[in-house]
Amino acid sequence: MKTQPITCEKYFEDFSSSLSELQEVIEEIKVRGINSKSEQHLHRSFELTHELALNTMSEYFRNQGRPPYSGSRDVTLDAFDEELIDDGKGWLDMIICRIKATTLYTENTDDTLTQNIIKNYIHLFENFEKHMKNILA
Repeated sequence: MKTQPITCEKYFEDFSSSLSELQEVIEEIKVRGINSKSEQHLHRSFELTHELALNTMSEYFRNQGRPPYSGSRDVTLDAFDEELIDDGKGWLDMIICRIKATTLYTENTDDTLTQNIIKNYIHLFENFEKHMKNILA
């Protein structure tokens, strides 16, 4: 049985659901404070939300006839050029911070990632959601 390809609208729907969960995690942290379990939940939710945002962008561009992207940086730059996102530097910083948070790096970046998600990255996702809603409407 052949599976149907995932559409841009479906990626965006999944992104929006993941963003809602991320917003809930952040609100819970603001109310109850942060512990290792809530921080792990925050990071996992952020990773998923970021990945779904990139998938939405990639699929949007694929529908326009563009070739596949080789990485998150390339799709992010095109998304900025096409005004899907309004802060290209913020999104590129998000990619770098996400890479540094992997276990390949020896420095502990969990605190930096946590603070960036809560103070900066959530707003980048929310702005992207607004832009895509207008485009897909």
